[in-house]
Amino acid sequence: MIISPYEKYRQSSVSTSSPGQLLIMLYDGAIRFIRGGIEGIQEQDISKTNTLLNKAQAIVSELMMTLDHSYAISQNLASLYEYINRQLIQANIKKEVAPAEEALGYLLELREAWVQAIKQVGSEGYHG
Repeated sequence: MIISPYEKYRQSSVSTSSPGQLLIMLYDGAIRFIRGGIEGIQEQDISKTNTLLNKAQAIVSELMMTLDHSYAISQNLASLYEYINRQLIQANIKKEVAPAEEALGYLLELREAWVQAIKQVGSEGYHG
């Protein structure tokens, strides 16, 4: 099997990333797939919509499964992730943009919050 230079780079970047960077990569992927799914709805491309919104759902499910439930906020995040997934399912079934846009909005806000949290932890240093 031949691996493209891009694929080698992608694999390397994932294997050398910190947990915070991996989290942001997951958010970036979900955001990209939702935007593509919205585009698919607007283009009335059912296959594109289904494929991309399902990929976004898989990422949101992964985010939900990897939550550390030793933190109180994890239950709130789990509930929000479940809601986001329901919105993505509705967007996909009904081929409506509004639920996907709502899910996208939540993920954009969460991504920004995580970016800020990661910066804050990075600036304070790790004292574990």
